[in-house]
Amino acid sequence: MKVKEFLNVKWAYLFVLVPILLQIIFFYIPMLEGFFYSFTDWTGLTSNYEMIGFENYINIFGDQKFMKSIGFTLSFTTALIIGEVLIGILVARLLNRKAKGVSFFRTAYFFPAVLSTVTLGLIFKQIFNYGLPQIGELLQIEFLQQNLIANEQTVFWGVLFVALWQGVAMPIIIFLAGLQSIPDDIMEAAGIDGANNRQKFWHIELPYLLPSLSMVFIMALKSGLTAFDLIYALTGGGPNNETTTLGLLVYDYAFKNNQYGYANAIAVVLFIIIVVVSVIQIRISKRFEA
Repeated sequence: MKVKEFLNVKWAYLFVLVPILLQIIFFYIPMLEGFFYSFTDWTGLTSNYEMIGFENYINIFGDQKFMKSIGFTLSFTTALIIGEVLIGILVARLLNRKAKGVSFFRTAYFFPAVLSTVTLGLIFKQIFNYGLPQIGELLQIEFLQQNLIANEQTVFWGVLFVALWQGVAMPIIIFLAGLQSIPDDIMEAAGIDGANNRQKFWHIELPYLLPSLSMVFIMALKSGLTAFDLIYALTGGGPNNETTTLGLLVYDYAFKNNQYGYANAIAVVLFIIIVVVSVIQIRISKRFEA
């Protein structure tokens, strides 16, 4: 009887216990192990390693590949955040209008979000390799006659275009939900008072979108700083390591150079960067929301 009473009262905790255990086993334990191995010279091939203290962390800041990688990662992340915010708000405002076919366009803009990132990268790789050069030759556009992701001068914009093509889907939905949460009475009162579209946006829509902006910022920040699968499928970090993100650099050192200890040290640095930027952003957004 006691067992039955216990199950009747406590059975719900079993549903919470399973995801907690999975989180501990597959996230927290590997994270702690990675932090530990960052202080070793472990190659990942054997069980032998030596503790080397902060040597990996010291070597990071003298590593030219790391400096080049962090430069691209920060530039890519900044451009991704700006692009997702600006394009997301612009398209969301257009989709918020009462017009024919709006439902179709809402679905069409969200479609890229359901595609596999690796599949998307492979598709656009073929487009950049064969599709665009042929279009450029047909239309006699010299700029398009080359492979944009094989050129060091244009590869950044090619990768950013693909990332934004998929990345803006979720921000559009988030901003659209924020716009639709604005009471119609407020917009109608502003119109009666003579406010134009620009004034409505800055003084009504934007304040309501601040929580959405915070969410999109964090999502874009995470996508940019941890970018791996799209870059790996699209350029592999090339040409000449111009598009090697920190995530891809960790992969290269771990699985190509067998420097697991050093790769874990880079991963720890990336983790710290994400935490610091996220905390700063959350505090700033709370001030604006207040």
